[in-house]
Amino acid sequence: MKKLFALMAFAFLFTMAKAQSNAALQINAALQQQLQAWNTGDINAFMQTYWQSDSLMFIGKSGVTYGWQNTLNNYKKGYPDTAAMGKLDFTIIETKRLSALYYFVVGKWHLTRSIGNIGGSFTLLFRKVKNKWLIVADHSS
Repeated sequence: MKKLFALMAFAFLFTMAKAQSNAALQINAALQQQLQAWNTGDINAFMQTYWQSDSLMFIGKSGVTYGWQNTLNNYKKGYPDTAAMGKLDFTIIETKRLSALYYFVVGKWHLTRSIGNIGGSFTLLFRKVKNKWLIVADHSS
């Protein structure tokens, strides 16, 4: 009986670890999609990793913005052309599972631009929505 319990516990932990690993890989793929979209000057494609909801929260130097469309508008205003956008690079410091539906990501971002480089840090809250990992909150500074 003890062997059966131990085997069941191991199988459960293995299944949970695999699910967590798949989620982290999917989140990393979403971030790589963002990176590629930004670096080709496509803000619309970059925004596809964000939750298309009025409840999306973006916190930046101007404060809190709610909504996917408002966030898109702010990106387009702040980065009107490829010179302003530059080339994005980021480093993921930590990806942490909060629950079956939420992950927390911490990282650093850097834009290499002809008009002057900039960079900072970010925290992202990902939520699984309709089997897709999407950013539901972004704090970038």
